[in-house]
Amino acid sequence: MRCYNEHMKERDYRKKIDETMSQIEYGWVDKDNNKRTEMAGFSDNYRLQLPDELLESKLGVCWDQVELERKLFSELGIKVTPFFIVYYGEPKCPTHTFILFEDSGKTIWYEHAWQSHAGWHEYESMTDAIRDIRQIFLTEEKLENINPSNLVIYTNYPAPDKKLSCVEFYHHCEDRKNPRFKQETL
Repeated sequence: MRCYNEHMKERDYRKKIDETMSQIEYGWVDKDNNKRTEMAGFSDNYRLQLPDELLESKLGVCWDQVELERKLFSELGIKVTPFFIVYYGEPKCPTHTFILFEDSGKTIWYEHAWQSHAGWHEYESMTDAIRDIRQIFLTEEKLENINPSNLVIYTNYPAPDKKLSCVEFYHHCEDRKNPRFKQETL
């Protein structure tokens, strides 16, 4: 059983994260600083927002939101691990970014951008979390009869230090120095 102070600490950091992230809506800001909620033109006109820009615009896709979450957790002294899941297929190439962290011997998935799965999710291990998120991704993106080698999960990519285009963000996450989560464990 956790002591009272540990329980209050948990509720305190969760409240701080939730208060900030509740101000953010799903959408994106294009290269001309226009706010957009439809995804048409995304791949040609998207520019990653740095955390302070997202706090100002209050509109971002998962890529933007994870960078803000990474900053918020870091300010609270909590080390997070970012993930970029992508299915290389036609006609689109769906992706999602998310973070995991450890707390009291559990793996926690905090999700805000995927609104139907928003919240705090607790798992026994990182593998259990990845397995669940992978299945949610396949279901949400309606990916059936996939080629498993086309589904890749990159992890521990560094925080971008500039506004990246869509293609640049892919390359940033795909960098050969960034490890892949081992699919065979799933």
